[in-house]
Amino acid sequence: MTRHKTINDMINKDMVNNPEHYNQGKIECIDSIEAMLTKEEFIGYLRGNSHKYRWRFRYKNGIEDLKKAQWYEHKLLKVLEEK
Repeated sequence: MTRHKTINDMINKDMVNNPEHYNQGKIECIDSIEAMLTKEEFIGYLRGNSHKYRWRFRYKNGIEDLKKAQWYEHKLLKVLEEK
C-alpha cells in the first residue's frame, strides 16, 4: 500500500542534504558514485554538479539550488583534504 504524504512530510523534507529520492537502498547514491569512480573522476563529478546548480539557480529552484551547489563544494573540499 502506498503511503500518502502529509503536509508535514513535505515541509520536513531536506531537499539539499538528504533528498529521499537518492536514499532508496542501503547505500546512498553519492556513495555508490564515489565507489565506482576514480578519485579524479569523482572530483570532476562534484565540480560539475556544483557548477550545474549555480548555473541554473535563477531559472529553477533559486536558493535551494545554491545550497545544493554549496553541498557539492563542501563534499569536494572533504575529498581534496583526504590524504
